[in-house]
Amino acid sequence: MTSVLKKRREIHGAIRDAAIREFARNGLAGTSTQAIAQTAGISKAQLHYYISSKEELYQDLLRDIVAQWKDIFFLSASHDDPALAIREYIDRKVRHALQYPDVSRFFAHEIARGAPEMTPHWKALKNAVEEANAVIRQWIDSGRIAPIDPLLFQMNMWAVTQHYAEYEAQARILMDQPGDAPLDADRIVAEATQLFLRRCGLIVDEDEKQ
Repeated sequence: MTSVLKKRREIHGAIRDAAIREFARNGLAGTSTQAIAQTAGISKAQLHYYISSKEELYQDLLRDIVAQWKDIFFLSASHDDPALAIREYIDRKVRHALQYPDVSRFFAHEIARGAPEMTPHWKALKNAVEEANAVIRQWIDSGRIAPIDPLLFQMNMWAVTQHYAEYEAQARILMDQPGDAPLDADRIVAEATQLFLRRCGLIVDEDEKQ
């Protein structure tokens, strides 16, 4: 890789990170290209060399996030072990949310305002959810897990694992965790995993067996 190409990639990365940060805090309307450039550590003129508009950048980020989440998080049909699939999903999802909270907040901000910019991306998201629904239905039909609502199960897992990014300030207060210390990912993963495995009948308490 040439030094010029490396520099361009570095700037692209800085712009992406800066835009996610600014959009997560201020939304599309409240974010200026000047703010993005300043956060990225470049001039406004440099920024506009790499992007045509903040609206196009916003769409690019939504597209990238939906695609990335599909690849990383949605339950895979290759998982024949429901307990393993659920454990891995929750672990990846929680740790990603804690490591990249602005990504979650950016997406949540868009949804909270009615998702006016999501129209081009709903199909990809819904297709991924349907793929996971099909996997869960196979688990149910084969008796591997207890009967559940596949769609609501996914939505509930999403809500729980996203909570610690979208409501980080509240979580820190309630958990007595100072702002300069990472939240306890292991604790969060363990509790969420127990919650959803129990819902699927994959964990049974001793008193329930009797």
